[in-house]
Amino acid sequence: MSEDRKDIYQRVTDSIVTELEKGVRPWLKPWSADHVAGRITRPLRANGVPYRGINILMLWASATEHSYTAPLWLTYKQAQELGGQVRKGEKGSLVVYANTITKIEQDEATGEDLEREIPFMKGYTVFNAEQVDGLPAHFYAVQQPAIDPVERIEKAEAFFAATGAEINEGGNRACYNLAIDRVQMPPFVSFIEAEAYYATLAHEICHWTRHPKRLDRDFGRKRFGDEGYAMEELVAELGAAFVCGDLALTPAPREEHAAYIGSWLKALKDDKRAIFSAAAHAQRAADYLIGLQPIEKGEEREAA
Repeated sequence: MSEDRKDIYQRVTDSIVTELEKGVRPWLKPWSADHVAGRITRPLRANGVPYRGINILMLWASATEHSYTAPLWLTYKQAQELGGQVRKGEKGSLVVYANTITKIEQDEATGEDLEREIPFMKGYTVFNAEQVDGLPAHFYAVQQPAIDPVERIEKAEAFFAATGAEINEGGNRACYNLAIDRVQMPPFVSFIEAEAYYATLAHEICHWTRHPKRLDRDFGRKRFGDEGYAMEELVAELGAAFVCGDLALTPAPREEHAAYIGSWLKALKDDKRAIFSAAAHAQRAADYLIGLQPIEKGEEREAA
């Protein structure tokens, strides 16, 4: 394996650090006027199954860099099997696969064979549907009607109501209060666009999942603004982006969160696995919220 492919953690971290150093949060950029109707879902595999965790961030970043609007991604082989052909000169995007292998080792004391689970991660290349000719029609981006920004969005209302979280509207601040286990939101009418309200609510609801009776996420927070606090904000930002992707909402960056960029850069530079950990926690938060949704007749819940 080449040196370039050997450390996937470092490659992914470096790409996100580069964007953060520009003042850009790459998990927000896929929602822009350059994309179909200004919105894009989570990146999808060829079979329509969404990518998860760190792969979402990596493919969103690639879509932004190359202005892809189609959310579907395929391996070279998958494209061929579907009758398509990757165009000459197109370069693929990195995604990762993590799993464990079982190794049998002999216990030095007893001589017994012991099984040991060894984690591993490997990278592979995928191509956006827009890099491939000859695929079935549904692989290519189509124009979608925009949602009226001044009205409440029924799908989002139902999603957040199903969580059972206590959400109080009033005042001029959005926050989650752990002590009383309550989400506080400014009034809906104070937001210029409906999507801004729901994107902000998604962020606070992701904080709500950190409560000890839910996901019990702490990061060793001791005071406002410390490293643990910044890490929790990163998890909530990513988790909200994942939820908004599922709900086809367009989040706008909240200016007060820009202050965390320096802390995020330090965390990522100090630990090349930090963004993987944050993405994994964000995925768990999104999964937790999805798990609270009612299951419709005939529907099966996606396995974690």
